[in-house]
Formats: sequence, structure tokens, C-alpha cells
Amino acid sequence: MRRPRLLAALTMVAVALVAAACSDSSSTSAGGDVPDGPTLTIGAQDFGESAILAEVYGQALEAAGYPVEQQALGGFRDVVYTSFDSGDINFTAEYAASALEFLNGGKGEASADAEATSDALRTALEAKKLVALDASPAQDSNSFVVTPDTAETKSLKAISDLTDDLRLGGPADCTENASCLPGLQKVYGLDLSAGFTPLDGGGPLTVAALEGGEIDVAILFSTDGTIAAKGWVILEDDKGLINADNIIPVTSTEVAEAYGDDFDALVNKVSAAMTTGELAELNRQVTIDLKDPADVASEWLAAKELVDATS
Repeated sequence: MRRPRLLAALTMVAVALVAAACSDSSSTSAGGDVPDGPTLTIGAQDFGESAILAEVYGQALEAAGYPVEQQALGGFRDVVYTSFDSGDINFTAEYAASALEFLNGGKGEASADAEATSDALRTALEAKKLVALDASPAQDSNSFVVTPDTAETKSLKAISDLTDDLRLGGPADCTENASCLPGLQKVYGLDLSAGFTPLDGGGPLTVAALEGGEIDVAILFSTDGTIAAKGWVILEDDKGLINADNIIPVTSTEVAEAYGDDFDALVNKVSAAMTTGELAELNRQVTIDLKDPADVASEWLAAKELVDATS
């Protein structure tokens, strides 16, 4: 359901009406003047990280004076684009490679090159009258993860350091997924098929198997809070096997045209401040410490001095 985040006090209504009559801009005590434009309705997919990112961008924009509402979508990427089409949302935090392959019907245009993948996504979005802003350094993609002990004893820093005798655990489709066993063979010359154990898609079975020593290498999402909580090591994809699923804000052309360069600059500043490790830590706080996504986002924005901590 939509949850408005309009914080003006009732005692300020008369002042706001006078100001609106005298100016073509709207303003709030939290930020400066912003052009008149549509309310930013930020869509969050049905998983914790999406809710965190919706709050991160929403709170930063609200603090700068933009009108913001949050919209929980109750579903995943297919719901995102039908919600854009219906006008139920006009902003969301997307994932570059996954969004591109969803929109192009799985043509394989995404790559490990974040810039090229983001550019291809922008082209795919044009037909839907949507635009993508700058991609964040943070990305939530498949990753190859080991414990610190394994990293030290096997001298593992990158995927290219892996050897064929290591036991890999991950989703059942790893055997045909181009970014998993076939990709390891093609890109890295590694054959880990003999020791592969089919588990779940970055879920509790994979986590338990790595922690229990049943496997040596786990395929997990790079921003999984468990990685941050346990201090596990993500191996560097030094030959570019994994597609660039960088966080990338998507909004409507109506919003982009109404709010202009200052809006773009603020959103891009927030994106640039986020790293993969930091996003994993925010996920840890929500999934393990059970903190509210809004509180986690607020604390991160204040720490990065993207909002006034005293406001």
C-alpha cells in the first residue's frame, strides 16, 4: 500500500499556500526550492533490499524538498514495469543487467561491463518512456564466496585462483547457467562439475553448507547480509564472468523533465555513495538484526552526510 511521507505541519499550511502563490517552485523546511512536478512514487519489489533502496532514495529526495510516496509492489520485476505503465509508480531502484535482460527477452546483451550494460538498458527503456540515471558502484549479483579460513589456506583472492578439486555449491540451474559452471569452464578454464552440489538460489541451504564445511565455495548474492555478518570473502571476478547487476535508478521521462538537472545530480550523488559492501551491511541490519528499512536508510544517509542528521 502507498505510505505518504509528507511531513509539513498543519500550522504551516497557510504559509505554504502564500508561498505557492508567489512562486513557481515548491519548498520545504528540509530542502531548498524544487520545480513543480509530480509526486515521486517509489516502487519497492517484494524483498528487503529493494525496500531499503526505496527508502534510501526516497528519504534523500524528500529531505531536498521533493514530494515522495513509497509504494510496496507485492511482487517482482514484472510488477515493476506494469506499475510504471499504469502510473502507479514513477521511480524505482533497478539492477542493470537483470532489468536489461528482462526487457529484451533474454537476448544476452548484458555483460560484466557496467557502463555498456547501463547504456543498453537506457536504450531498452526508451520505448517505455523511462530513463535510467547513473549506475551505482554497488551491485547485487551472483558471487563466488569462501570462508576466511579457505581463502587463507588455499590462497584465494579471485575466481582465477580456484582449482578443480574444490567443492562448489549453488542453485540447481548452475549446470546450464552461463554465469555458473559453463561460464567457469569457458571463461576461466575451470571444471568444478565433479564436486558440484545443487542447493538453493543463494538461500539458507547454501549458507549452511558453506558454514558447515560441506562445500568450499558458495554461490551467494553479493549483497547478502550473511556475508557481512560472518566476514566471508567474495572472490574477485577478475575475468568478467558475471553480468553487471549494478544498482541503477529508473524513473519516468515526465519526472526527469519536470525536475531537471538538480534532481539527476542528487540521485546520482546518492548512487555514487553506495558500495556493495555497504549494501550488504544494510541488508545484514534488516535481515539479521531485524531493524526497519526506513531506520537503516536514515542512518546510512546521515553517516554519508546526504541528509541533515539533526532534521
